[in-house]
Order: sequence, then structure tokens, then C-alpha cells
Amino acid sequence: SKLTNLGHLEMMWRSRVRFHPLLVRILHKSRLRYYGKPEKKMDMPYQAYFEVADGSGMMSMVLWNSLCPEWYHSMKVGTVLLLDKYTIKTSYPFKTHPTPGDSQMKRFATIEISLNVRDPPTEISIIPEEMVKPEWGLPEVKYRFITRSELDDLPNNHSCDVIGLVTFVGRAERARKREHSEDFWLYRWAHAIDGTSDQPFILELFATSQPDVFEHIHPMTYLVCTQMRVIQDLTENPSRTVYLTTSNESQIFITGWHKGQPYTKDAKVKNFIQWMKSQSEADQIKKTIIGGYYPFPRPPDSFLKY
Repeated sequence: SKLTNLGHLEMMWRSRVRFHPLLVRILHKSRLRYYGKPEKKMDMPYQAYFEVADGSGMMSMVLWNSLCPEWYHSMKVGTVLLLDKYTIKTSYPFKTHPTPGDSQMKRFATIEISLNVRDPPTEISIIPEEMVKPEWGLPEVKYRFITRSELDDLPNNHSCDVIGLVTFVGRAERARKREHSEDFWLYRWAHAIDGTSDQPFILELFATSQPDVFEHIHPMTYLVCTQMRVIQDLTENPSRTVYLTTSNESQIFITGWHKGQPYTKDAKVKNFIQWMKSQSEADQIKKTIIGGYYPFPRPPDSFLKY
């Protein structure tokens, strides 16, 4: 059928009600958001957004309500979608934005694609990767992997992807979302090494919409975390420690989940695998720890400094 592209949509969206189908690739995926309130009677108050791209650039796409349980898990980073009967809306201004792997890619930030179960009911098709043709001009998923030796020089809030061997994973902990609130964030601390430094990556991993992965992070698993944010202690503390925390668009993968993921082609991922092949598993197992309380960032060593 006749297709349109994202660049064309941005130019003519105000003058049309119906749009031609779109062919796009998912580059980023947010966690699933529940926005239900006791006083509002909605069956499935869910929302998730994705960054999708074609040859003309990248745009946000929002999946609404009952489409979320139906489609969220099959829409992976790298998936190619054919969309029809979607609507176009002005972008929500307070949404977080992932950092694109390709800094040259044009971003269409004024509008977003809205996928709804009715008015009109959106038609979504997933195109298997083996049927995707090069002439469609869809961009590849690109990453921003860093090694542990590069981490200390990165600025606060820098966005990056990491791969490492898990040497420590703490118990799941909870933190209130807001003071006096009954909503909690669930998170756990992990350490991962990649052979480029004596220090591990210190990772603050919040539960994303991947409970099956979050609950099974164990020592000796190969851990990939995407769209992590660097947290630099900006005080004059000489023992300052840099760590990484998940963002709204972070995805986490462990051994058993890597097959077919786009990052397996990345050079730094291949280097890590080569390094792991040179390591003795028995030696690494001796250095691993699981569970327990992990106070971080660590308090000063005396009350005076505190």
C-alpha cells in the first residue's frame, strides 16, 4: 500500500484526518506506566511510549490502555512495525527523552503517534526481521556502550549502555516515591565487572517493566543495561564514587535473554565476550556475593565529616 514517513507527517498533520500507513523501527522503549485513580473508572489505565524511526528521523509513539497488555511485550527494541489508522497529537511536553545512539538522527519533537483501541482502532502489524528489506531504509538500532575504565571521566547525567559480569547483587529494597506516599519504587544494587578496571560498575537498578529479568539477576550472569544515567557526586568529597542508575527508558538483559538482541553486534559487547573467554569461572565465583544490606553512597568515616 502507499506509505508515508515521519518527516512528511510532521509537515502535513494539521491538514489531514486520515494518514497513510507507516513503516518504522522501535529504537527505544519506556517502562509501562499505570495512571489509574480510584475516582476514575477506567478498565486498563496503562500507557507506554516508544521512540520509533524511519529514514527521515525519529518520533515518539504512545501505546494506550488495553493495547498495552496486548502489545507491550512483543514490541521490543529493534522490532519493525507497520501501523495504520493511528492518530497524531501534539507532544506531551513533560515526557522524558532517551539519548539516541545516533546523534545525527533528526528528532520530530512537536508531535507524537497515538495508538488507541478505538476512535479509530489502530491496526498494528509486526514485520519479522527476516522479511525486512534494505530498500525500506529503516535505521539500525545504535548503542552508546562504555567500559568501566571510561566511566570516571563522564559528566553527571550522561547517558550510556553497559555490559558486565555480575559479581554482587543486593536484596530488593523499597523507597517511597514521595514523602508520606503509599507508592514505592523497587530497586536493588548490583556490581558488574568488564576487565577494563579494578573497580566494578556500581548499578542502581530500579524495577522496570521486566519483572522476570529483575528478579533473576544473579552473580556470574552477563548483564546488559541500556540507557543508564551517570551519577557523579559533585561535592568535594575525595572518596566520591560514580555509579549508574536506570532511566525511564532503561532495558535490562541477563544470560538467556541476549540472543537476537541488536546490541550483540556492538564492538564493545564483542570485546567483553572475548575477555570473558579468557577468564577462569572458578576464580570469578570466589569473588561473588549475593544479598545483604548495601549502604550506598557510603556515609563518611567520622561524625565530624558527617
